[in-house]
Formats: sequence, C-alpha cells, structure tokens
Amino acid sequence: QCTYLEIEQAERTHAVVLSRPAWLWGAEMGANEHGVCVGNEGVWTREPLGEDEALLGMDLVRLGLERGSSAREALEVIVALLERYGQGGSCKEEPVPFVYHNTFLLADRAEAWVLETAGRYWAAQRIRAGGRNISNQLSIGREITAEHAGLRQRACSQGWWNGDGEFSFAEVFSLTHQPARMEAAKARYRAGKELLQQHAGHITAETFMAILRDKASGICVDSEGFRTAGSMVSVLPRDPTLPCVHFFTATPDPSRSVFKPFVFVAGLKPAPQVRSPTFRDDPAKKIPRFQSTVDRRHELYRRHQAALELMEKDQERGQKLLQTLRDLEKQGLEGMNALLAGTVAPCPEELADLFFDCVEAEMKFYT
Repeated sequence: QCTYLEIEQAERTHAVVLSRPAWLWGAEMGANEHGVCVGNEGVWTREPLGEDEALLGMDLVRLGLERGSSAREALEVIVALLERYGQGGSCKEEPVPFVYHNTFLLADRAEAWVLETAGRYWAAQRIRAGGRNISNQLSIGREITAEHAGLRQRACSQGWWNGDGEFSFAEVFSLTHQPARMEAAKARYRAGKELLQQHAGHITAETFMAILRDKASGICVDSEGFRTAGSMVSVLPRDPTLPCVHFFTATPDPSRSVFKPFVFVAGLKPAPQVRSPTFRDDPAKKIPRFQSTVDRRHELYRRHQAALELMEKDQERGQKLLQTLRDLEKQGLEGMNALLAGTVAPCPEELADLFFDCVEAEMKFYT
C-alpha cells in the first residue's frame, strides 16, 4: 500500500532508513542496507500534471530503495513502476492539490545517476565523474544514458521536436513559460553547481553539510513561510569492508540542526523520538482528503522547534546553543571519520545504538 495506490508486493525488500513527510508512505530521501541512496525534487514539464491519484515521486523513492540493491537496479524499479502506474496526486497535506513531476538523484558505492521524468516519460544520465546537483528543473540535456522507449516519438507527436539534430531532454520537455518557483530554482541550481565546482577534488561530508546550510544561494530556504525540511548526507566508501554512513538532521533548517550518523547493522536500536505519531482517523486517508489537520511533529521536532524560537528571541543564548549543537555534530563526524579511515575498529553494539544516542544527546540540550 503506497500513499494512494496499492501495487503488487515484491518477494523480498531491503531494509531502509527514510526521511519523509509524516502523512505519506514514501520518502523525500533515504538509503538502504546495500548503500543505495535516492532523493527527489519536484519539477514541472510540458507533460500535463495528473491530479488523479497515482504513485507519488516520493513513493518511487521508497520503492526504489526497498527493491533495488544498486543505484542502477533502483532506477530500473522506478522507471518500470512509473511507466506502469504513472505519477500523480497531491504532494502536499492541503485541500488544494499541489502536483508535480519528479527528478531523482541515485547513488551507491560504485556509480551515480540522475533520473528525470515528465509524466510517464523519462531520461536518465549516468554520472561518471565530478559532482552533480538537481534543483526543481530538468537538467539532462543531450548526455542521455537511458530513456523511455517512446520518448522521442512523444516529443515529435506533440510538435516539441522535429527529429533533426541532437535531442536534449531538458530543452524539449521544459515548459516555455516556467512557474515562478522554477524560475527561482535556476539561480539555486547554478549556485549548487558552482559550490560543487569550488570544492571539486576535496569534497567531504562536511562540505556537503555546509552547502546544504548555504542560505545566500537559496539552497537552504528559510523565507516566505517555507523552510527546508529534513536534510541528509551519505558517505559511500568504494571499499566494501567499510560501512556506509548516513547523516540525518530529522529536523528542519539544516543551518540550525544537527547531522546525526546512522549505520546499518544488526540489532539497530529504534529511535522513537524521530517517529511521527499515527492517527486512527487520519485526514490523509479519509475521502475527501485533507479536510482537517493533525499535529504530526515527532518529539525531537517539537523540542527543536522550541529551541529555534529561543534562538530568534535571545540571540546570545541562541548562539551558545548553536555552538553546543555544532560541537555535538563534530563529535559524530570525528567518530565516523576515524571509523572510515580504519583507525578505529567498528563495534556493532555501539553502531546499533549510535543514531538513538545522538538523538538523545541532542534532545538533552533542548530541555
């Protein structure tokens, strides 16, 4: 059972860790036990939006992670389900539908992909070197590694491409007149690309955390009633003897949040502090949907939100708290760097408790 649709179950699914809006089944980003990571962004294209309920892009993120043991497998899962079921339905917990198509970043220890969609059509690009970012717009041009079998025929039949010359997915399927939010995303996309280029050759987890916290570029959003939700950074060593480490904030606004490490091991200790409550009469599941609201904040989110209010009211205390949080994050980073460098032997019991312990430590600073 996905957010809106029920689809056939797979014989086997992989363990996953997800960062997701609490009302839906899917996820905005996450990782699985095989070191596969997937994240998505909304995009608007020439293909009409489907308000009829289908698979959400966020459902496809989770399905790719649950059913793919590599980035390529996850991509194959996503495009097969996209072609079969389509994408559509509201992506926001509000009575007025908010609908978009999706782009995805997929990576594992060995390779990385960008997958971009327009309705049931898609194009994918394998990233062979360097850095790559996405940001609410089509970005795959002529360097297409794989595509929907009918992609170019669709473009010709709609009069978007005459069949001559090289085919650019972004040029052909992007809207002539972009929505305001997509125009604003262009500057954010360029800034992300420039920040990656500045650090090319020496990118670390800390580099990505700093980029995700960058407000000047618009990558970290905190204006006009919208705030960047959860954030995630993953380290995927090529050496299969080393663990993949996934850092999650589990709270909004990464510039004032703590990235906490998570490692897949046996006997993981659950972290109920970051699980949102469930509701018997959930307005997201009753037809018509979203006619009322419920408080879905988990305990860490509630305490973090109170701390943000303190930071805004009392600058001095706020700065002290922020520095304390940064010190906590630094401890986690140093521990994981030592583990990945091989200078510290992994202790399965400690790794099983790691994320829970980091969440508990953060919560203590909010009381």
